Amino acid sequence: MEPADGHPTIQHCMRSFEPYLAANRRTEKPVIHLSLNPHPDDVLSDEQLAAIGQEYMEKMGYGNQPYIIYRHEDIGRPHIHIVSLRIDEQGKKINDYKEWQRSSAICRELEKKYHLLPAEKMEQRESLPLTVVDYHKGDIKHQIANVVKPIMQGYKFQSVKEFKALLGLFHVTVEETHKTIEGKTYHGLVYAATDEKGERTGVAIKSSKIGKSVGYEALQKKLFKSKQWMAKHPVPIQTKETIATALQGQPTRQGFLQELSGKGIAAILWQNDSGVIYGVTYIDHHSKTVFKGSLLGKEYSASVINRKYGTVPPEKTEELPVFQPTGREKEEPGLVEGLLDIFSPETYPYPADDLPQSPYGKKKKKKRRGPHLG
Repeated sequence: MEPADGHPTIQHCMRSFEPYLAANRRTEKPVIHLSLNPHPDDVLSDEQLAAIGQEYMEKMGYGNQPYIIYRHEDIGRPHIHIVSLRIDEQGKKINDYKEWQRSSAICRELEKKYHLLPAEKMEQRESLPLTVVDYHKGDIKHQIANVVKPIMQGYKFQSVKEFKALLGLFHVTVEETHKTIEGKTYHGLVYAATDEKGERTGVAIKSSKIGKSVGYEALQKKLFKSKQWMAKHPVPIQTKETIATALQGQPTRQGFLQELSGKGIAAILWQNDSGVIYGVTYIDHHSKTVFKGSLLGKEYSASVINRKYGTVPPEKTEELPVFQPTGREKEEPGLVEGLLDIFSPETYPYPADDLPQSPYGKKKKKKRRGPHLG
């Protein structure tokens, strides 16, 4: 159904769907939602995206169905979402046998027809193990993006501090920024490379220069979802036992860190200038989770770690100092060694670089992504 002015609304679209839904017989999930994601280097007009979407639906067997194609940029680059129905006019379900395999094959056909970059090559590139940023090599933005994007996609962490600890393994740091314009405060993130001592070096890169998927809003959503997930999924027993074995068997700090490193776990020890360890963050590369020591129990907490590997604080007095981060927290040297070859991040879509910066805090409804279309 299309109104006289040629600009249909959601209400018009829903009226086109209603007869099919009313005729539905037994299909529990009659609505289908697809997403076709071109390679970031492919520049396509709205007309080209629409043509690709229409041909895709024809080949998938949904050509005679009512469907909506709309352009979206919630992952940092133009792509299309398609919403349609799995039932025909008689209420019968449309054949979806091996739908995923057929979809992938059709995407490959469309890539060749429209001379698009293959998504499979992009996925292979994105699946490579993370590489430590080397500020001597230049192209810092690209190096940082190749670390931050897969970490945001594949790991679970519950605080900015944990996110920062994870990035630190790959010589990257992150800072929050706040700017007030006409009485409204905007929040953002900047990333930067660090040197061998963990000190920030070079020019900071705004998150908007890398992509919305690593911006402030995306990070806040990530923290929220990670907290929900980890509340339902405790730390794996094997991880807990590995940490307990290393803690009991290693008399030195370096031995403790190296044993965990060899088993895919990094331990970040936070200490003040006096050498007192006041916090410990564990990074499990097998389960791709980051968590503080106290989450495992008191026997794994910073106070226990400090008694064995840190500096014993002075006796309690009326002016007992409260140990807080000084901005000079450092990781134990050698944490990265032995870690990079034990895991490969899951594949993920790359947002386009050099996107125009938009005000932080503007929330958009996140859509589920379907098969890649390169």
